[in-house]
Amino acid sequence: MRVFHLVLAPRLSGAEVLAKDLAIDQSAEGMAVCVASLLPAHADFTTLQDELQQHGVQCWFPRRRHGPPGKLWSLFHAVRRFRPDVIFAHATIPSFYARALPLRVPVVYVMHSATNDFERPLFRRVEHILSGRARMVIGVSQQGVTDYVQAIGPHPAMTVVPNGVDLGRFAFSESADRGDRVPQVVQIGRYASVKNQLLTVRAFSEIVKQVKDARLALYGVVEDPAYQREVIELARQLGVADRVLVAGPRTDVATVLSEANVFVMPSRSEAHSVAFLEALASGVPIVASRIPSFGFANNFPGVQLVDTDDVRCYAEAILLALGQARTQRSLAGLTLRDTADRYRAIAQQVSRLAIPAR
Repeated sequence: MRVFHLVLAPRLSGAEVLAKDLAIDQSAEGMAVCVASLLPAHADFTTLQDELQQHGVQCWFPRRRHGPPGKLWSLFHAVRRFRPDVIFAHATIPSFYARALPLRVPVVYVMHSATNDFERPLFRRVEHILSGRARMVIGVSQQGVTDYVQAIGPHPAMTVVPNGVDLGRFAFSESADRGDRVPQVVQIGRYASVKNQLLTVRAFSEIVKQVKDARLALYGVVEDPAYQREVIELARQLGVADRVLVAGPRTDVATVLSEANVFVMPSRSEAHSVAFLEALASGVPIVASRIPSFGFANNFPGVQLVDTDDVRCYAEAILLALGQARTQRSLAGLTLRDTADRYRAIAQQVSRLAIPAR
């Protein structure tokens, strides 16, 4: 079987990292696999691209940005050359381009967006036109499927496939609890208002009043530079800039989590956050927003889902978490192996109905 994964831009973000992990798993199973993109790769993706190529996965990333016609032509060329049996289009914009191709390769649309893309009238119109071209629509959470049905209507083949975490990389370890380091709060997520780093900085300014040596580290892809500047300026205004690290993405997320005392995620909305799953697997105490996509973890040990819009409540939850030890959590059904098995079954299902590309 020949499998083609399409992303918007190769970067250190959840959907792209999942596509990378699935591609490597599928290649190990003997499939021919290609990962392609509509936009050039971010510089920080180089290590992951090397990993893909070392595992026999082809990479097709444009060297420069193109307008819509150029993107479609480049993708057409890549698909014709690779001749896939199935295309997994990760996120809405890649799925639009994949389904606009004048080819009969089955396309599986994977909805990764942290927000409801179909609140945008243009996206709703395009999806109504292209909906029938998707052989299957995958939601990484039930909320994504619900949003789709309410905005577009039911699709004849919809399913939920939660993201999965590689337990080999993010395994719980009691040795990670060391008392000889300063308390560190960590948030991982792209710089965008939906991720609410500003709330974390505000809560942290309350925490340092009680935990004098505490540190806050923020890591993520800089999707909105203006928002990142707001985060930096707020830390300065609140007098905690010397205790707050505002940094880009990290390739060694497992190390970051092993060194953290608390992981926070005050997102306004999420699809099914890979970073949240990685934190669960690492055993680190977690404080996150009380949103539907995190609800599955509500009863997990060491997890607090709170009203993070209430800064005092958010800060108090973090202070409580700073006093907690790491804990092992069962992630049955949420491992990378579970997710890869579902994607493999879907690839086989849709390719049996496929007409080869001409």
